[in-house]
Amino acid sequence: MRVLGLETTCDETAAAVVELGPDGGGRILSNEVFSQIAEHAAYGGVVPEIAARAHVEVLDRLVARALADAKVEMAEIDGIAAAAGPGLIGGVIVGLTTAKALALVAGKPLIAVNHLEAHALTARLTDGLAFPYLLLLASGGHTQLVAVRGVGDYVRLGTTIDDAIGEAFDKTAKMLGLPYPGGPEVERQAAHGNPDRFALPRPMIGRPKPDFSLSGLKTAVRLEAERIAPLSATDVADLCASFQAAIVDVVVDRTRAALRSFRDRAGHPTALVVAGGVAANQAIRRGLQRLATESGLKLVTPPAALCTDNGAMIAWAGLERLRLGLTDDLTAPARARWPLDTTAEPVNGRA
Repeated sequence: MRVLGLETTCDETAAAVVELGPDGGGRILSNEVFSQIAEHAAYGGVVPEIAARAHVEVLDRLVARALADAKVEMAEIDGIAAAAGPGLIGGVIVGLTTAKALALVAGKPLIAVNHLEAHALTARLTDGLAFPYLLLLASGGHTQLVAVRGVGDYVRLGTTIDDAIGEAFDKTAKMLGLPYPGGPEVERQAAHGNPDRFALPRPMIGRPKPDFSLSGLKTAVRLEAERIAPLSATDVADLCASFQAAIVDVVVDRTRAALRSFRDRAGHPTALVVAGGVAANQAIRRGLQRLATESGLKLVTPPAALCTDNGAMIAWAGLERLRLGLTDDLTAPARARWPLDTTAEPVNGRA
């Protein structure tokens, strides 16, 4: 069984082919990604109209390359999966419409994939992980702690009430005059900074409900920067190191609280998983590894290339759904918002 997966929810255009083996595991046959960083760098963030246009310009070529790299013809594909949300609606429409056209012409099933579910299931592609497990989903737009009990079965244990972790990294970078994308640049600066120089807050630490709040931390960085302006290179590095250290402390504490909640809602987790673009941050990974060891759990962190947006995760989520008979018709909508846990109440407009 093979699925072609398309990803166009933000500023990466991606197409991939993933195969389901006889043992139930997945194998990536191809994974093509076109990054739009250069197109958006001058604006300090993603411009939705530019992103959508770039998807239109390259997606057909990426699909052809993904099939060629996988050494398969469209006739050998068993399903077409596309990220149908959540994301920038213009980009989502491009990928989903392309998938619908391919499915219609080739006579293949369509699978409309929740982009967040694709992140949630990536650990099963890379590590063959069994349900249930605790997921920290951390990206530029999402920060959630989720009990992953099965395909389509998710319980949101905690979320952010304001900024996502990746958003806080990017905004901090912009305040400090660092280039886009900001998250990796903050991490690079932090590597040679002093994390103890600035006494920054650790919001929400110690609270029983595993929610996050990061806007106050971001404001604290701005106030410290204004207090010592103009900033030297050392100042910037120390602010980045202090900010990142605060984030790590918050992430570890909030995840520890989620583990307690998980046991009440889903039993004993098979692992602690971190996914999404922020999962590539090595300091956060080290903090979570300490927590996993303390809790007697395995920490699963997909390779960095599968943490950021990619077609392989969409294809794998499509495979997971296809083998359960969960397909969609051509009326499947593109969604700007699409919560993993449909029973959870939105927090400040965030699902």
